[in-house]
Amino acid sequence: MSPSTDMRENRDFASELKFVVNRALAEQIRDWARARLSPDPNASDGSIDAYQITSLYFDTKQFDVFHRRGSFGRSKYRIRRYDASEVAFLERKLKTRGLLSKRRSLVKLDELKRLGDSKPERGWTGFWYHQRLLARRLNPVCRISYRRTARVAMTGYGPIRLTLDDDIRALGANGLVFNGDTEGMQLSEEQIIIELKYRCEMPVLFKLLVEEFAPNPQPVSKYRLVAVALGLVTESISNAAANRPSAAPLCLTF
Repeated sequence: MSPSTDMRENRDFASELKFVVNRALAEQIRDWARARLSPDPNASDGSIDAYQITSLYFDTKQFDVFHRRGSFGRSKYRIRRYDASEVAFLERKLKTRGLLSKRRSLVKLDELKRLGDSKPERGWTGFWYHQRLLARRLNPVCRISYRRTARVAMTGYGPIRLTLDDDIRALGANGLVFNGDTEGMQLSEEQIIIELKYRCEMPVLFKLLVEEFAPNPQPVSKYRLVAVALGLVTESISNAAANRPSAAPLCLTF
């Protein structure tokens, strides 16, 4: 589940559990994870286990993905770049029966312009991705940038991964390019999103974490939070409540 150098086209189905916690609790969990899990081998910038992520998200003109209309509610399409890399991943994230799978392809940044063509080019690594963007009438709508700490381990059921996403920022889409701008609008300075990824049943290590720190699981979506923060859509009160923690809401700072 380590991201930067894994070039496999398909990822197996996995479970994903998310929490939103305050900075003080996040630091405790970070220390706990560092004592029990290995650092992500793809960390950079001198960090032992962290890297910058910037993702470009796609949606229709009617924001069908955001509103989860029909089959749009089961998949998300994005382009993900790690740090200042000269390559990016074309990704489709699919949820089936509560489990997540991912298909991704590695391309050079200067190849992204191909996605703006009216016809996909056979033989190109991103052919499958371009086909789906056209079929589903998806266009870039926003970028999301954040700093991720990642710790990993191997279990009898396969790899497990714990991530903490900090300094989450909302940026407008600037077409099919990454211009290095990571300033944007900060969603929250004091709250961090934690994700646990694993296959089959929850590993003992993660059960111990939940028992010790008692974080409250939340179905939080960075894309949905950013789309609202940028004013791209107006989310209903019921939907907003379903995507933000009840005890410690993810407040937006402007």
